[in-house]
Amino acid sequence: MKANKGAPGVDGVTLDEFEKDLKGQLYRIWNRMSSGSYFPRPVRAVPIPKDGGRGTRILGVPTIVDRIAQTVVAGRLEVRTEKIFHVDSDGYRIGRSAIDAVAKCRERCWRDDWVLDLDVEKFFDSCPHDLIVKTVEANTDQKWIVLYVKRWLAAPTHQPDGSLITPGRGTPQGSAVSPVLANLFLHYAFDMWMARNYPDVRFERYVDDAVVHCVSRRQAVILQAAIGRRLEQVGLRLNPAKTKIVYCRDSNRRGSCSAVAFDFLGYTFRPRAAVNKRTGRMFTSFAPAMSQDRLTGKGRQVRRWRIHLRTNHTLADLAERINPLVRGWMNYWGRFYRSQMFGLLRRINAYLASGFHRGDRLLGCRE
Repeated sequence: MKANKGAPGVDGVTLDEFEKDLKGQLYRIWNRMSSGSYFPRPVRAVPIPKDGGRGTRILGVPTIVDRIAQTVVAGRLEVRTEKIFHVDSDGYRIGRSAIDAVAKCRERCWRDDWVLDLDVEKFFDSCPHDLIVKTVEANTDQKWIVLYVKRWLAAPTHQPDGSLITPGRGTPQGSAVSPVLANLFLHYAFDMWMARNYPDVRFERYVDDAVVHCVSRRQAVILQAAIGRRLEQVGLRLNPAKTKIVYCRDSNRRGSCSAVAFDFLGYTFRPRAAVNKRTGRMFTSFAPAMSQDRLTGKGRQVRRWRIHLRTNHTLADLAERINPLVRGWMNYWGRFYRSQMFGLLRRINAYLASGFHRGDRLLGCRE
């Protein structure tokens, strides 16, 4: 929690305040959990802007006490679930990352001509509680784990206007136990169903974000209908406006389709110019690069830094603040087709140059 710089929940208790009596606080959590008298507080709802300015999503922020308790349960469940999860489920798992999923998706797009880009409508708001509990019961013999999962699912959400809403479905994004519950639910709802019914079809799933690779448009159409029916059986549905069949067009593929691009984990996959390293010749490759939505979102974040107005900061001060963020962006979105990021990086440099020129003018300096 400390590494994630967790914000306070509805009780307003910060990590610094919690740590003033760390031993006593942890003892109280253990005592309540071991006796069955632990009940979670309401979850604080925080609206978070989506990248690209496409509205907001709601992040649920439990109290520090609840996050610690959830982390304990998540750790117990992960010991079991890591042994059973599908090889192509990469979300929030030990030793796996989103980049792993993107890399696999790229290679499979080169192999298979068609992609079914799945979008599960409001997944974290829609999961049926009874089925989530059923998957937990199938993977633990500890009754206290099941008890507290039920209580967390039923915990009310404290809205920004002060009202309380008790959810009938879903698990809040932001809680420490939600990733393992979501993965466990979709392990049975999607991964194992695919393995049983379509064992030769490859896919990548990062929690509720999934891409299925198909050898033909006909296969993609059949799978879209079948997966839609399967999700409806478990209380979910595909978003008809965002789920689509995509043709992985490149220099060697002569077919046609209205959709030749899709987004996956912040990357846009589409036909792109590339160079054959052996011959030096140009060709078209179906490849991923940082999506326009993410570029727009990061551009707005850079503008909010107001670098060009921080004339009282040294370059070392700004570097200490900015470098970890930019390094993280480059490590993730610079892994494939890094040139897509160059405009964003030049924009940061321009803000820095503008700030120092402005500072020189304010100080009466001459070049």
